[in-house]
Amino acid sequence: MSKRKVIITCAVTGSIHTPSMSPHLPVTASEIAEAAIGAAEAGAAIVHLHARDPSDGRPDQSPERFAPFLKIIKQRSDCVVNITTGGASTMTIEERLKPVALFKPEVASLNMGSMNFGLYPMLNRFKEFRHAWERPYLEGSKDRIFKNTFADIERILTTCADNGTRFEIECYDIGHLYTLAHFVDRGLVKPPLFVQSVFGILGGIGPHPEDVMHMRRTADRLFGSDYQWSVLGAGRNQFVIAAQAAALGGNIRVGLEDSLWMGAGKLARSNAEQVTRARQIVEDLGLEIATPSEARATLRLKGGDRVEF
Repeated sequence: MSKRKVIITCAVTGSIHTPSMSPHLPVTASEIAEAAIGAAEAGAAIVHLHARDPSDGRPDQSPERFAPFLKIIKQRSDCVVNITTGGASTMTIEERLKPVALFKPEVASLNMGSMNFGLYPMLNRFKEFRHAWERPYLEGSKDRIFKNTFADIERILTTCADNGTRFEIECYDIGHLYTLAHFVDRGLVKPPLFVQSVFGILGGIGPHPEDVMHMRRTADRLFGSDYQWSVLGAGRNQFVIAAQAAALGGNIRVGLEDSLWMGAGKLARSNAEQVTRARQIVEDLGLEIATPSEARATLRLKGGDRVEF
């Protein structure tokens, strides 16, 4: 009897943390490429990618920032490349869509609802910032809505409809699962669904084990066998929630987008270090990690030879 295969996704830089928070956060194209390749070598089947301005590390969704590291990753790794359409909450939907529309990746992330997205509590931990944009960016999240309307979601889905791009469908709360069901009913999203449940973001569902179970039960009821479940726990919740989800039959996401830490007060030195820990959790449960080709088969992806980068 073969062991169940767990897909590990690694989100290598994101738009939540700022460069002053960790010297290990990838910022330049070469740093992002090396982080993604290192994560893949450690066991991540999928790498989830954002871009940053190399001069000061601010989130940057221009295709020109993505192109250099996409090419390097494709040359040196067989991992599945997932390009964000979330970008950052400060960006317009037009900005957020450009890289996916141009590069036509195998997977794109897709957020299932508008929400409060509070980053400002991190100002309690981090006091000194090297770049002028960092503090206002974090403070501004107190009065900022991460906009993902029904029209926005529909636009992303229809833009990608003819590209063969499938989705990492990010659900930060129970209502997001029902929004996904709405788009499935309309035929705009097709199974198998890759549902990424997000726990511990201020404004979304919490990180309690009962929250994780509630997400799982609701998704099971709505989607049955038509979905693959994955989880990410923000900050200190990362590995606890990963272990719970793997034990419950799910897949897991780690990476410096979601948490800068390896433990209490201990910064992760790399994305690969977090993937190695996630892999250990999976294997200690008697399970195996999925290879990129196995992840492609499970999620019915078009293949790395059909992207535009």
